[in-house]
Amino acid sequence: MNAISDIPLWAKITLPLVVLISLWLLNDETSRHEAGQAQIHRTSDYGMTDFTMTIMNEFGQPARIISGREMSHYPEDDSTEVFEQTTQFLDQQKDTWLVISDKGRTQGKGEDIFLTGNVIITRELNNEIELKTDALHINTENSTAYTDSAVEIKSPNGITHSVGLHAALEDKTVNLHSKVRGHYDAPPTH
Repeated sequence: MNAISDIPLWAKITLPLVVLISLWLLNDETSRHEAGQAQIHRTSDYGMTDFTMTIMNEFGQPARIISGREMSHYPEDDSTEVFEQTTQFLDQQKDTWLVISDKGRTQGKGEDIFLTGNVIITRELNNEIELKTDALHINTENSTAYTDSAVEIKSPNGITHSVGLHAALEDKTVNLHSKVRGHYDAPPTH
């Protein structure tokens, strides 16, 4: 006989169970550690609540005013998230663009901004025209905005629906991509 056959039956059953339980606990602890690591990587290094901040242009003049309920910065990817945000795109010679959304996200210096949830674009002094969508990319260097999502544009004379758009904010031009339909009432002539 060999040494294994001399081991009592209860030990032959208990030992593999102990090994399996130990391996399971070790694997579970590793999973928890990895989950904890993922949370650590999304820890913000600073944040603000109920804030307003002004972004200056290269000439030291206000270019944008951003306000929101909450903002958090994440150093791992240099990203910033803003909740319930309103951004004013300032131009000293022109009317200010207002952009409102449930959430905004950007990386680095904020050249590209991705807005989601109830995105509305309008003018501060002339809000007769309003653009609504669920997601919008804004390039602050080129003053452009685009989306592949459904879009609704309201004006005093009608409403237009589209899927996707590209807008040049400085030129006040909008290119609607597809499935464009709408209703337009010509303004009365006197």
